[in-house]
Amino acid sequence: MIKWNTIGKVACGFLLGTTGVKVLGSKDAKKCYTHLTAAAYRCKDSVMETYTTIKENCQDINADAKEINEERYAKEREQEIADAKAVLERAEAEA
Repeated sequence: MIKWNTIGKVACGFLLGTTGVKVLGSKDAKKCYTHLTAAAYRCKDSVMETYTTIKENCQDINADAKEINEERYAKEREQEIADAKAVLERAEAEA
């Protein structure tokens, strides 16, 4: 027994698929794909510019933070040296 309903569905699917391939391969579709690809490249360029700007800002922040810490450590060392000198002076004065 032949199921005509199933054969009809397969035939419709084949026709729609063939028509779909022709539509997707048409000049207008290719032009649309080209414009979409160009837009994607512009978007990528914009994202890369933003990334570069953020990366440069982060490098500047990192350098400034290192400089701040170096200055802080230098002041702490100076204070330790001053404290040690004061202790020595008191020890010499008592002796």
